Amino acid sequence: MKRPLIAPRLFLAAASLLIASTAGAQAYPTRPIKMIVPFPVGGSTDTYARLAGKLLGEALGQPVIVDNRAGATGLIGSRLAKDAPADGYTLLYTTNSAHVIGPLLHKQHAFDPAADFTPITEALRFPAYLVASTKLPARTFKEFIALAKARPGALSYASAGTGGGSHLACEQMLDAAGIKALHVPYSGAGPAQTSVIAGEVDFLCDSVGNSQPMVRAGKMRGLALAAAQRSPAIPDIPTLREEGVPVEAYVWQGVFAPKGLPTDIRDKLATEIARVMRTPEMQARLQKDGYDLVLQPPGQFAKDLVAEQSMWARLIAEKNIKAD
Repeated sequence: MKRPLIAPRLFLAAASLLIASTAGAQAYPTRPIKMIVPFPVGGSTDTYARLAGKLLGEALGQPVIVDNRAGATGLIGSRLAKDAPADGYTLLYTTNSAHVIGPLLHKQHAFDPAADFTPITEALRFPAYLVASTKLPARTFKEFIALAKARPGALSYASAGTGGGSHLACEQMLDAAGIKALHVPYSGAGPAQTSVIAGEVDFLCDSVGNSQPMVRAGKMRGLALAAAQRSPAIPDIPTLREEGVPVEAYVWQGVFAPKGLPTDIRDKLATEIARVMRTPEMQARLQKDGYDLVLQPPGQFAKDLVAEQSMWARLIAEKNIKAD
């Protein structure tokens, strides 16, 4: 006789959980949020994390405090975020160089980029920009390739560090173009760029935002962009595909939380981050730097992480690239 009461009780229980979950998302956040950036102050990732954090804090009604924890190709800051409580009050703003590539450079991987975190969104990305020393006798990409083939292994390229995006982007390009060059790693994009400007190293795969001011000043020469299409920031620079080298190489910046973040909080963060990334202030900065807005949703972002991890793992194994 009491059986008919079971279904209503289950319904009420489920409804209570739904109401509690919704209330939790509406209440969040009630205190400041920490956003860990696994890079030093002043770089591109730090710059965008601070702008996004400022705008996100205004949208959520609580300050978002950037906490720079650099070291070990981003692993130090990433581990701190991984081990934090999954309550929405610790976020990680990072790049594929640190989050996907970094762990692959070590025999014992520090973490899995997707399974050990809650992916929230791939916010933006920028293609690799091939720039060369003005001392190099090549004014176009075709001349650059001809020179490299005439002097096998004689040219050199700088990077911001072994296994980073600038290193692997150049390796992808060299492979596709069928040329060889000597890799010279530096401790950051600044020193790498300085070496190319001085003519100590022949070329570099960098970002438009970082290198184009030096190209405009006549201190470096822009040759090609590893993107699907030309950038409005540098419309006169051809893509590698246009030049017959079918390569696209991007560095992305994205937001993560510790594993187990409640879905309602994850979705609220994804929605608000998308909103602030579309603000005029952010759009102006992206356009100036030649960056692309992506805003990959959590589910797709997680799937793409798995595919990207496999791709970089193959390249790292083929080239026998190891951490310094």
